[in-house]
Amino acid sequence: MKSYFDLSGRVAVVTGCSTGLGVQMAKALANQGCKIVAVARRQNMIDEVAKEISETYGIETLAVRCDITDTESVELMVDEVLNRFGRIDVLINNAGTGAVAPAEDITDDQFSHEMNVDLFGTFKVARAVAKKAMIPAKYGRIINIASMYGLVGNKIAGSAPYHAAKGGVVNLTRALAAEWGKYGITVNAICPGYFYTPLTTETLNSDFFQQNAKTMIPEERYGNEGELDTAAIFLASPASSYVTGVNLPVDGGYTAM
Repeated sequence: MKSYFDLSGRVAVVTGCSTGLGVQMAKALANQGCKIVAVARRQNMIDEVAKEISETYGIETLAVRCDITDTESVELMVDEVLNRFGRIDVLINNAGTGAVAPAEDITDDQFSHEMNVDLFGTFKVARAVAKKAMIPAKYGRIINIASMYGLVGNKIAGSAPYHAAKGGVVNLTRALAAEWGKYGITVNAICPGYFYTPLTTETLNSDFFQQNAKTMIPEERYGNEGELDTAAIFLASPASSYVTGVNLPVDGGYTAM
């Protein structure tokens, strides 16, 4: 029997892997046998995540502190992973931020910071991983975490810099897919809608957001823990070798309307 989504022996780097969706996706890959490198700025948090994943799934893990806006930090992170494992098969570019304010009140610093983290940071990590690991290996799976707000606008939470940066990630995904396909590297993006995490639960359960779900989302609810996992596993799998340049919404149908 063929196991289409077996990731045994593979190594995945997951940025933004201290909380929320990054940790959920890392656990999903670990469940398929993938070794996990948890990357974020807070060492104590990624140490805990790596320990929990290793103990739960019985796989090898590594926690590497990295600021994705700092090129040297990114290069050193990739070097450390290669020194430990000798390979990087999967990259989940999940680290990001989000400034919320009316567009007319957004400061230059807010806009610049958003682009530097969500767009430029995503590129810096992809560039280093591709150059040092995936292009030499002639194999790779890069998964950029964009957003449904990289595909559409919104009226409930002004966040123009976030929309601009994630829209950039959407087309950066296509550009990298076009360039790196010849090396056996696929580059795809997941565009999540609103998901329940420890940081969002209170907001999403408010009357305003619950009414918004019923109005704006065909499934009339927000995403639950685990509902992003299968998209990540599919795009990380060797079996998805002919899927590249795709931006996959996982949003309960929000962008279908």
